[in-house]
Amino acid sequence: MSDSSDHLFVKICGLKTERDVDTAVEAGADAVGFVFSASPRRIDPATAARLCRRVPEHVLTVGVFRDEPLADVRSVAAEAGIGAVQLHGSEGREYYDDLGADGWTLIRAAAFGDSVPRCGEMGEDLLLLDAPVPGSGVAWDWSGGPAPAPGEKWLLAGGLTPENVRAAVDAARPWGVDVSSGVEATRGVKDPALIRTFVAAARGGA
Repeated sequence: MSDSSDHLFVKICGLKTERDVDTAVEAGADAVGFVFSASPRRIDPATAARLCRRVPEHVLTVGVFRDEPLADVRSVAAEAGIGAVQLHGSEGREYYDDLGADGWTLIRAAAFGDSVPRCGEMGEDLLLLDAPVPGSGVAWDWSGGPAPAPGEKWLLAGGLTPENVRAAVDAARPWGVDVSSGVEATRGVKDPALIRTFVAAARGGA
C-alpha cells in the first residue's frame, strides 16, 4: 500500500472474476475490493480466496461488509485471506478495536455531510467518504462541502467514472479514490477497458 504523498491511491471495488482482478492489478490499482454484503457484486469467501491468491503483495485486498456480526466478519475475512476490512454500517468503536487487534487494516465508510469525519476517529486506518446517498453511484458536487484536512488518508467515492474522476480529484483533493459501478459494462459486471481508463485518468493520464 503506497504511502507516497504524490501518488494517488486507487481502489477498484466489487470484483468477482479473474479477469477483473488481473485487469485492476495490471492497470496499477493499489487496492482491490470484494463485496460480502448484500449486493449484485457479492461473492462468497471461497471465490474471494481464489481471487486473492492472484493479487501481488503490494496490492491491498479489501473485504466490504455492512452491519454483519463481528464473528461473521472475522470468519469470512479469515477464509478469504483479505488484508483489509471495510465497514459500511453503524459499527461502534469497540467493533473496530476488536477487528484491529486481529491485524486487519481497517477502512471506515461514511457519507459526506454537514460535519467532517476525521480519519482515525473509530480507530480506522483509512476513511472512505461516499456520496450523501451512499452506494447510489450518482455523481455529486465533490467540492460542495467540508472535507478532511490535507494529508489525511481518505478515499473519495460515489459516482466516479473515467470521465469525471480527474475533475473530482482536483476539486476535493483526496488521498485516494474508490470506484465500483463507474467501471461496469452492466450492473455488477466490470469492463476491463473502463478499469484501465479510470486508473490512468485518476492519476492525470488518459
